[in-house]
Parts: sequence; C-alpha cells; structure tokens
Amino acid sequence: MRDRFLSTTIMVAIATTAVSAVILLSGAPTSAQAPAAPVLKTPWGEPDLQGIWTDETETPLQRPAKYANQEFFTEEQRAELNKARLEMLGRDRRSERGTERDVSGAYNTEFLSVKRVGQRTSLIVDPAKGRIPPLTPAAQKIAAAEKEFRLAMLQSTETCKNKEPACSGGKYDPKPSPRRAEPAPRYVTGRFNRHDGPEDVSLAERCLTGGLPEFGTNFGGSFRRIVQTPGGISMFYDVGQGQGWQRNIVMNDSPHLPPNIRQWYGDSRGHWEGNTLVVDVTNFSVKTDFQGSRENLHLVERWTRIKPDTLAYEVTIEDPTVWVQSWKVRQEFTKQSDEKDRIYYEPRCIEGNYGLPGLLHGRRTQEALFAQGKGPDPATMDHIKGGFVLDEDPLR
Repeated sequence: MRDRFLSTTIMVAIATTAVSAVILLSGAPTSAQAPAAPVLKTPWGEPDLQGIWTDETETPLQRPAKYANQEFFTEEQRAELNKARLEMLGRDRRSERGTERDVSGAYNTEFLSVKRVGQRTSLIVDPAKGRIPPLTPAAQKIAAAEKEFRLAMLQSTETCKNKEPACSGGKYDPKPSPRRAEPAPRYVTGRFNRHDGPEDVSLAERCLTGGLPEFGTNFGGSFRRIVQTPGGISMFYDVGQGQGWQRNIVMNDSPHLPPNIRQWYGDSRGHWEGNTLVVDVTNFSVKTDFQGSRENLHLVERWTRIKPDTLAYEVTIEDPTVWVQSWKVRQEFTKQSDEKDRIYYEPRCIEGNYGLPGLLHGRRTQEALFAQGKGPDPATMDHIKGGFVLDEDPLR
C-alpha cells in the first residue's frame, strides 16, 4: 500500500526488518512557498531509491508520425487509444489459413502486457521531435548490409513471393540465395532466416537479454528492484518472459574498466549529485545491440526519487559511430507494494534451453528429408515469422 503524506511539518521514521529509512521533511511552507517533496534517506545518509519499480503506463520510444507536432496526448486521444488497444486483445490476425504464417504462428495477444497509454507521445525528449537521431554514414552502411543479408535469406520464400512487409526492399527468386553459406555481416543479435547453428538465432531465443538501456517490453512488462548497501547499489531487472538479470553499480569513485574488458551490461560507475544517483555506463560487449549501437554505446543515467512512490529516470544515449548526436529518454516509475511483493521469485528464461535445440534439430531433419526427396527445400521456407506481429497496435 502506498503511503500518503498529509503534512509537510512532521518527521516520520519507518523501520523494516531489512532496511530502515528516515523521511525528512521541510519546515512549514509560507503562503508563497510550495510544499517541499519528502526526501527519503538510508540509515547511512544516502537518498533511498530502494523498492520494486515499474512504468505503469505505455509510451512509445519514438513519437508516431501521426503525433509529430505533439509532445503530449490529449485526454481524448488517450481515451481513444486505450479503447482501440483494448479491442486489439483477443483478435486472431493470422493470415490466410494454411500459409506458413498460419501454421507457424506461436504468439498472440494473450502473451502481451498491454497497459494504459501515458501522457507523453514519446519517451524520447531530446531531440524535441521525439525521434532517434539520424545514423552516421558508416552506421547506414552497416544497417544496409545487414538488411541486404536478411532479405537474401528470404528471397525464395512465400514471404517474398507474396510481397509481405518483411520482404520490403527485396525480390522473389525461387532459387535460394548463394549467400546462405556466407557469415552474417556482424555478430547476430536479431532474427534472420537461417538456423545453421545457435548463433544464427536471436539473443532472446538463446535466453540472452538485450541489456541496457531497458525501456520495457510488450512481453511480460518491465520491473527493476533496487537494493542499496553502504558503498554499493544493485539493480535486478525482470523483463520479457523470464529474461531476468542483475547489474551492480560501483560507488567507490574508481575509474572504468580498461577498454579491453567488455561486459554484457556494460561497466556502471555511480555517484551522488544531491538527491540524484548519476551512473556512467561504458565497456559494452560487441555481442550486444541497442538500436544498432554496440561496443561504443555510452549511457549517463540519472535516478531521482521525486515522490515516495515515484522514481524519475533520465538517460542520455550516445555513440558517435552510430548517431549524429546524442539523445535523451525520460521515464517515471511507480513503486510497487512491498507487502504483496515480499516474496519475489527470481525469473528464469528456460524456453531457449529446450526450444533452441529442438529448433536446430528440426532444421537438420528438414534438410535430411529434402535430401531424400521427401520434403521442400528448407531454404525456401520462412522460419522466423511465427512470432506475434505488433503492426496492429495503434500506439506504434
């Protein structure tokens, strides 16, 4: 249950078996002074950010073209979007029965976490237009090479024959592309239509999470649990369908790790600026990917508890090898019930442990049958479009 504070002239001490905190409140305000927000402190005097937090509303990362000149939705627009998204649930939007999409479909809206629409039209607040900045020329070449390779893997499938959106920019050829034997342009993090080995499939299918920055997901929501100790902060993320992971923030003023040491979630070094936790994150792995950025990704996060039940989060994202300028995202998280979540089970992704070997075995079986003249060439089949497509979501 969330506490409600009716006065700004008292001091309240809250004690729990694990952590005690003191809520310090300002003196009585004058008629021209607004009440100051309470500042929660740990027993050792640092701002208290502890708890389980989540964004209880849905906001697109980038501003949809329809709302290009709006920073905020009107109440009428939010009501319309909420109604349309509610009607979206339960729909069966599979394509014509008997097609590859129909028989391979796995996910529908039952697997989605659909929340009410937030006030902002985008999480991105800088640039002001709410869109990710343009790619650098070098990044454009990499993106084009990856797209060309993905389309080559699809060229002999129904997806291109039927001119479906996934083949946009490609063309149909009944013969499988000779590029199927080539290595991918760079380490594979997303899905493409080849399964010669485990590293041909996406990170999620291997139960590897995308890491930072983390802005939520339609599959299972997004939560973070913050635990503080003197000299250290730990954040546990519960995202997607069991892709739980933890990051530790070093708070001892030590420098970042050497450039030759790379980590999946980067190297987080934090310090306090007043009541705000500032975290500088570098040293990402070349095997992770955020919007095209990999080992050169640099984040500066700011965490501020602006109310007892509200945590403001702001992150500046930069990679001069990928974007022409840095950009900034802002979110607000709501504190979840300590009582209801007193037993918090650690999520585990186990689907990849079973599904991935089965997927690879299935492809080898198809290849063996084709060699015996008992089935179609697996290279002419689209194996990646069984997932749920969010093209019907009016918020995207």
